[in-house]
Amino acid sequence: MAPNKEVKKHIVLGKNGKPEKYTYPHTVVTTSNIPSQDRAIHGANLKSQIDAVKAIEHDLTARTDDYELETAIGIQICFESFPGVELAFESLADAKQGIELLNVQIVNDKYVATVLVPAGKICVLEKKIEAYMAYKKDCNGKSLDNRTLIDAIASIRRAVLVNLWADDPELYPTDSEEEVWLEVWLPVLGDRQAVINDFKKIAKIAGIRVSNNVLEFPERSVFLAKGSINAFGSSSLLISKISELRKAKFTADFFDHLEINEQRDFSSSLLERATFVSDNPPYICILDTGVNSGHPLLSPICSENDLFVVNPDWDAADSNGHGTAMAGLAIWGDLSNILTESTPLQIGHRIESAKLLRFSGDNKDKHLGIITSDGISEAEIANFERTRVFALALSASESRDRGKPSAWSATIDGLTSDYLGENLKRRLMIVCGGNTGDDLTGLKEYPQYNELQDIHDPGQAWNALTVGAYTKKIDIRDDGADSYKPLAPEGGLSPYSTTSVTWSSSMPLKPEVVFEGGNMGIDTYSAASMSSLQLLTTHHNITNRLFSTFNATSAATALAAKFAAEIYVHYPTLWPETVRALIVHSASWTEAMMSQFNYRKRTEKQKAQHLVRVVGYGVPDINKALWSLGNSLVMIVEDELQPFEKQKGKSPSTKDMHLHDLPWPKEQLMSLGETQVRMTVTLSYFIEPNPSSRNVSSKYRYPSHQLRFEVKRPTESTKQFMQRITRDAHDEEEGTIKSPKDPDWLLGDFRNKGSIHKDIWRGTAADLAARGLLAIYPAMGWWRTRTKLERFNKAARYSLIISIEAPEVDVDLYTPIQTEIENRNKVSVEISA
Repeated sequence: MAPNKEVKKHIVLGKNGKPEKYTYPHTVVTTSNIPSQDRAIHGANLKSQIDAVKAIEHDLTARTDDYELETAIGIQICFESFPGVELAFESLADAKQGIELLNVQIVNDKYVATVLVPAGKICVLEKKIEAYMAYKKDCNGKSLDNRTLIDAIASIRRAVLVNLWADDPELYPTDSEEEVWLEVWLPVLGDRQAVINDFKKIAKIAGIRVSNNVLEFPERSVFLAKGSINAFGSSSLLISKISELRKAKFTADFFDHLEINEQRDFSSSLLERATFVSDNPPYICILDTGVNSGHPLLSPICSENDLFVVNPDWDAADSNGHGTAMAGLAIWGDLSNILTESTPLQIGHRIESAKLLRFSGDNKDKHLGIITSDGISEAEIANFERTRVFALALSASESRDRGKPSAWSATIDGLTSDYLGENLKRRLMIVCGGNTGDDLTGLKEYPQYNELQDIHDPGQAWNALTVGAYTKKIDIRDDGADSYKPLAPEGGLSPYSTTSVTWSSSMPLKPEVVFEGGNMGIDTYSAASMSSLQLLTTHHNITNRLFSTFNATSAATALAAKFAAEIYVHYPTLWPETVRALIVHSASWTEAMMSQFNYRKRTEKQKAQHLVRVVGYGVPDINKALWSLGNSLVMIVEDELQPFEKQKGKSPSTKDMHLHDLPWPKEQLMSLGETQVRMTVTLSYFIEPNPSSRNVSSKYRYPSHQLRFEVKRPTESTKQFMQRITRDAHDEEEGTIKSPKDPDWLLGDFRNKGSIHKDIWRGTAADLAARGLLAIYPAMGWWRTRTKLERFNKAARYSLIISIEAPEVDVDLYTPIQTEIENRNKVSVEISA
């Protein structure tokens, strides 16, 4: 139900974009810091190093007689740059010759590119050096000497195991004899299963245990294997099959230490005033430790038939408590806020459970990406057509990815976009950002301590809505806590919440939003968890008690899932991309957040850019997400365009952009003159992942595609607007900004990270009146650059939300837009007739 008579449903425009040809102005950019070498001396040195690798290749090929392998032999070669010089490493790959770039690392300010070269193809690299030494040119005098590549190469050598390590160097096992679980990444090489079979065959002889569960990405297969570093490095053939190695990750054991301070009470009175709507409700699927549906507060909304397990030997019950606690918050919210109320409640959504694990350390031989995927499959196989929100509040126990994609986060990106299912079943997934850990002494430096604790895997997933925590809980009532005061201020960052402050500037902006996650107390010595500063939810052991305390980003994730489900109750046909966008669009920063991170000597734009790395776009508002007002309205567009195309005989290129001529209340805005107004734009889409360490290159990217939005300025014609977009897109790709930027946007170009982009424009109503034209245009992605994967002709779906707010005046902007839409539809019908 709407909260009052003045509110209105959002204006859903549907497909509103007009396709226009979009041309990306390609310019070859050369790296200016490549030192010129004496070609004769430098070339001869590199050739001698190539000869040494060829001798190793000959020995490797001779050893294959002992194995019956299904795939061809190759050798991995490392190309190392001079210090501070970037390799043109994309030039090392040659798809026609089967030469594949495996990964790129930066070690001691040097680029190290590892390339897999099939047996007999080292001559291709030799010819590049020979062309360099001979100053080769084509018949038109165009240089074919590979100077940009060769001059940057300091050395060439055979790769060893450590060169395949794609994780933090400090995590490389120091005990070469200790058996450890590692994440193994294999190339596909035209026959995925054959490569896997060969690796398993060689690994078995080396004494390495290999999991049967495999994650599949466009150019990689990923699974877990257990063995010592000596075992992995014992066979040249085994090494030759590997693209990357990383340390395996396991879920944290934070759910083993839950606070419990409430006994059974109030549940019957709560149920008496609750109504459960049963008309095709949306479901929240809790991906966790199971849910005990026999709890009196869960039994009306969670059937035993909706409890699933990833292991058929398990029962569906929750003996841990984490999953049941998630379910309680996902349905009721924080019980401490509603148990003493007397107003009626209406519950319009339901709960499912997919049990992924029973206890910390479970499933060690099975990758967390596989477990997550299996849990989703179990629920969907049982009830495929249900509208769902997936809630995952399990994360790696440590943070080390710094925003880079992992196999787990890439799996989530693949599941949300439904990459393997050709995008037919896109999914809304809400994941936790992970918690700051157990260093309570370090939290004395709150909130700066939180800025150094980065979001845990898989929270870096581009397509997931990653949730951090804030808190409004400051009333300490625990026994013996007289010397404590609340660590976080009311409305401030929760002490439990991690951030993306330490991530590379190119990484997605995470978390996108924050929900209540509880607070801590602090005294002279350290911070401490307080039951009165946590949330209240359902307890799993109903024979002993009904309520339990709960906190941190898990609690925040459950509340975010509830928020998403409530949007689906009112707008059941919206795309997952749109629901994610509405949550982000409705969010705002609290005064406490802005005060906490109001660093001196920073501009307002710099403060905003920092704040979005700490708390995302802030705290979502359910009323703003659901309803428009006369002077505060929301327009929703759901559309798709084709970013790239490949014409016969040509390389893939950009294809379309969309112009949105929005039904704009020009007259009403002009009449407001200098009144200050606000426009918020949110663009949301799902990318298809292609995880690999080589994505540091401008050519090899993790996302399949990227989209951007721009709004026409008052002084621009439509033609000038389109010309500026083309130029700005080019400048962004090449790392330069040439055109003047609009200073009235809060974030500016900083918004163009990840796969959801939000920005706020502030200015006069008269200025806004002439800004009713908005463009969506493509940016680079592997659909365009990885030609052999043949995804260049795919369409990209997107959701666009635009809101206009004039909070200072009582003006009706909603009705003129409705009238304009009706007039446009009438004209369309007349033309069609």
